[in-house]
Amino acid sequence: MKSHPTRLACAVALALSCAATPVLAQPAPSQNATINLIRLLVEQGVLKPEQAEALVTQAQAEATQAREIGEAGAAQAQPGDVRVTYIPGTVRDEIREELKADMMTQAKEENWAAPNTFPDWASRITVEGDVRVRNESRFFDGGNAPLIEDFNAFNANGPIPTVVGNVGNPYDIPLLNTRNDRRNMWRFRARVGIKAHLSDQWEAGVRLATGSDDNPVSTTDTLGNSMGKKHFWLDQAYLRYRPTNWATITAGRAANPFDSTDLLWSNDLNFDGISAAFNKPLSGRPVTLFGGLGAYALEYSNASKPWSSDDNMAGQSENKWLFGGQIGAEWQINPRNNLRGSLAYYHFDNISGQRSSACTLYSASDTCDTDWSRPSFMQKGNTLFVLRDIQQWSSNPADWNEWQYVGLASEFNLLDVNLRWDTRIMNGLNLRLAGNYVRNLAYDENDMIGRAGGVGNIANNRTHTVDGLPTGVESGPNAWMVQATVGNGLGLADKGDWMAFAGYKYIEPDAMPDGYNDSSFHLGGTNARGYFIGAGYAFEKNVFGQLRWSSSKEVYGAPLSIDVLQLELNARF
Repeated sequence: MKSHPTRLACAVALALSCAATPVLAQPAPSQNATINLIRLLVEQGVLKPEQAEALVTQAQAEATQAREIGEAGAAQAQPGDVRVTYIPGTVRDEIREELKADMMTQAKEENWAAPNTFPDWASRITVEGDVRVRNESRFFDGGNAPLIEDFNAFNANGPIPTVVGNVGNPYDIPLLNTRNDRRNMWRFRARVGIKAHLSDQWEAGVRLATGSDDNPVSTTDTLGNSMGKKHFWLDQAYLRYRPTNWATITAGRAANPFDSTDLLWSNDLNFDGISAAFNKPLSGRPVTLFGGLGAYALEYSNASKPWSSDDNMAGQSENKWLFGGQIGAEWQINPRNNLRGSLAYYHFDNISGQRSSACTLYSASDTCDTDWSRPSFMQKGNTLFVLRDIQQWSSNPADWNEWQYVGLASEFNLLDVNLRWDTRIMNGLNLRLAGNYVRNLAYDENDMIGRAGGVGNIANNRTHTVDGLPTGVESGPNAWMVQATVGNGLGLADKGDWMAFAGYKYIEPDAMPDGYNDSSFHLGGTNARGYFIGAGYAFEKNVFGQLRWSSSKEVYGAPLSIDVLQLELNARF
């Protein structure tokens, strides 16, 4: 037990003074009682003998002072006066400091007295978001092919009564815009999110975002529509657990957990499922290891029994999944140079189309047994084939029906390699060189033709002989991108930061599913090649402008050249 002679002396002095001055007629306090109290404290081990002697001396001095003040006050007292016990200055100071400390402790615990603080629940909530206003122009070459099918609309509006690939388009097959420019479209994006830090290990997050529809790769909407209101969508909703300071587990709809570029995954894409990620610096070394695993739901489907539109006739469940894994490292070579690289593998399960068994259709509402295998969203570029093996019920061609859907001809197992080098050049400028290579390891032309039931069922990306008959698939499994960025602040975070960039993309038709990459370059999808350039400047902290130009054309097939100009103002909070 720690002894506090000063506090005890003050207590004894207070006791002596209280005994000395409550009323005028009371005799002086007994010194024996005081000495007995101090002696008892010595016997209990609270005080040492030498401390007791000092305490008695101090207490006697303060008691004498109290009696003198009391006698002086009594001489001047008038009838009706109220006597107040004298408290020595040392005691008053100590009481004041103890009260102040107790009140500040309570104030901090309850968040009611300290300035600029909020209740406990509010201190665990953070709000963040961004707003972007963009002027966008799309320019199409006059030599583009006039009849290129919009297969995403084909499936969404289907089944379509047609023979896919016909030249005259007599059945109103939905077509892409390939020749009409779209200039000065004012577009915007707004996102706002809330994060709740539930504990040191748990976090919950919700984010809303704009968008013209529920497609996965863009949260941009277009102004206009007679000043009509715009939509907000649930963009993220997740729970996150952090078992250690270098690993996290996330479940729900959350941001892309992988180290990647928009060659493969759009910057607006979120992943529906569960992820485990880690970022672990190596002790004593300038190297950090990172990576992760994940399983993500793409679509839940039911295989319908043929020739029926009754939901009760739905067959077995046919779900579509994405499984991914990645490992990477970042090496801080020296203060001026940093090297980062990663290797990832993505397996898309059950997303390729399946040719149906023979089925006869009497109306557009009838189904065939593999209708479920059509993709729910595409941009453009992948090799497709007609899913239904339709058997006509009449010998009269006028009665024939060709209500069709299309599905992906290729399977997709992707190898994704990313490399990035950051360095400092003249005058302290930052230079970043980045490269990304993707290869579809599951690509096989013969398997694609076999899955389609023959080249004649391929809907696009076909090769032709001299007489116009299809003989094969014109596609490929590779995609790559290179980019150089220079500036004094590549993230445009602080006022005065600027950067400029240039790069080139090359994406063969079946290098990846066309539904998930950047929606601006070539207006999304695969079967595209071309360059992009741009620059940005930060006007204030977290307020920056950016200019981007991309020019692209097809890799194979019908001519399709698209240039896109984007000028935008961004703010984040």
